[in-house]
Amino acid sequence: MAETKAGTPPNIILIITDQQRYDTIRALGAPHADTPVLDRLVAEGTSFSRCYITAASCVPSRASLFNGLYPHTSGVLSNGANWEHSWVENLAAAGYHCVNFGKMHTAPLLASAGFHERYNVENKDRYLDARWYFDEWDKALAANGLVKQQRELYRKREDYRERLGAFEWELPARLHSDNFVADMAMWWINTRPPISPVFLQVGFVGPHPPYDPTPEALEPYREREMPIPKLDPADLAGQPQAYKELREHNVEVDHDSVAWTLDPTPEQLQRLWRHYFANVSMIDAKIGELLETLGRRGYLDNAVVLFTSDHGELLGEHGHMQKWAMYESVVRVPLIAWAPGRVPAGVRQEGFCQLFDLGPTILELAGVRVPEHFEARSLLDAVEGRPWQPREQVFCEQAGDLVLTGARFQTMVRNARWKLVHFLHQPEGLLFDLDTDPGEVRNLWDDPTCAEVKRHLLDAIRDWRIESGVRTRNWAAGAR
Repeated sequence: MAETKAGTPPNIILIITDQQRYDTIRALGAPHADTPVLDRLVAEGTSFSRCYITAASCVPSRASLFNGLYPHTSGVLSNGANWEHSWVENLAAAGYHCVNFGKMHTAPLLASAGFHERYNVENKDRYLDARWYFDEWDKALAANGLVKQQRELYRKREDYRERLGAFEWELPARLHSDNFVADMAMWWINTRPPISPVFLQVGFVGPHPPYDPTPEALEPYREREMPIPKLDPADLAGQPQAYKELREHNVEVDHDSVAWTLDPTPEQLQRLWRHYFANVSMIDAKIGELLETLGRRGYLDNAVVLFTSDHGELLGEHGHMQKWAMYESVVRVPLIAWAPGRVPAGVRQEGFCQLFDLGPTILELAGVRVPEHFEARSLLDAVEGRPWQPREQVFCEQAGDLVLTGARFQTMVRNARWKLVHFLHQPEGLLFDLDTDPGEVRNLWDDPTCAEVKRHLLDAIRDWRIESGVRTRNWAAGAR
């Protein structure tokens, strides 16, 4: 990649995976992961060790990322909520050609959200009746005379409930959702005459369940010993009722082809982790191909590449699956910026930031004014190696929905040492001392010696919500 051209807006490539934990990249501390491409981006770029999401499920997290607002401000509080406007509109107005490949999770699903072109691929596990609509992946499978693997078909397997959502992709490898998304993006890059500046958002569908790597991707992991969780009885006993109900709900309802069990065997967990990490490795390889294609076509001569995920995944930790709960494996995500000659190499930023801080960062990269009402803060100084003021604490929130049935609303605050999770109108909560209990096993909510800390963190949530209302009052008054 050449030095950035002075005064010329860079091409911006934003790669977002779905449900990828922070500890899935070898260079970020996961020796059991094969991620050579992301490892290279870490070595040649700047990574953020403490990037936290603003919402613990797909739609509110993505809406927050693309509107610069906390979920309680925008009203996009859980999956299924509508959102169709974003700061991509600002980029387009400034002259960027904006294209989405893969998952965005807008609602309506085909909302432009500011993109000139959208080649949409949504969740893997949508029903055969196409109750939402046919996306680009559906059309490709149909053109090949195929029907994608999904819940209605997986349920017919005798071992369905034993698999915990871990299956092999049995159709042609090129038609796996993650291969398809990357190949579609590369088709566009190779076919269209180069245009600049561009904003390209590539949304991989994995490693969101079903955990379905191709046999080729799974092969290196088949016998690999994975660091599966061991459940501590004290952990389960200390969880609030809302989380206990969440565990039971995920046994009763097989969301995303994951038929959960309250007592998985080590063999089941090993298989689950192997499939999940194999899917991560698949995506890593396709990112490498994508970057090679971008470089060959000249798009990387002046570009910034950003990699992240919308939230993490529990994989059986704390007795839970998927997301919705405010444990570190869910709320902490990888964030990497790569642009040799512009972004310092091998830098680890250890300060707190939030995923939606990418929005104003991208606008500033493009030379576009950041709207005054944004609650997100630009990371451009940190990305480009200048002095930077991290956040003192981070927040995450989630409304009750069809999955989180036991709570109307939960709010997390986390600082350098402590994490607190508050449940609306409930006497229970979570309080962890992450210095002495990084595994979040001992809930100190009712510990009298922690009463002052608990009060301080509850006050922090109160002050944050008040400040949020004051900051966004003009936007809220004019919001449609």
